[in-house]
Amino acid sequence: MFREMRRKRQKLSDEQTEAVFEHATHGVLSLIGDDGYPYGVPVSYVYANKAIYIHSALEGHKIDAVRACDKVSFTVVDTDDVVADEYTTYFRSAIAFGRARILEDKNEKMQALRLLGDHYNPGHDEALEAEISKGFERLHMIEIEIEHMSGKQAIELLRS
Repeated sequence: MFREMRRKRQKLSDEQTEAVFEHATHGVLSLIGDDGYPYGVPVSYVYANKAIYIHSALEGHKIDAVRACDKVSFTVVDTDDVVADEYTTYFRSAIAFGRARILEDKNEKMQALRLLGDHYNPGHDEALEAEISKGFERLHMIEIEIEHMSGKQAIELLRS
């Protein structure tokens, strides 16, 4: 169902690909948007339990798109070093394909929100709980169940 990577020498292992998702701080969620146009939106996220979790407003393009079609892709760039005199970029990136769903169960939503908060501000449980209690009813949490993922890096990084 999913294509093989053309440049196999640059392919990251499954463990390396997961590490890219764990390390990066933002990604681009790609959905099928209004009138069939692609819709790619930069988001903060957390990768945990072999899934990706994203927060969202209660209404908007992202939520409408998820409700219309649950198939999504999610891309992150972990390394992006421009090497001007070589006319290239030393990169490391990953992409996941999967199914998105809005977490309706309050316990699932709370767990995902805690994962997200701890990802960006670890060890501040009291402050996190205060923040969650302020906005819990005014946001959605989206879970992407990953069906396929792959990672790739610049050939130059193989030599490092």
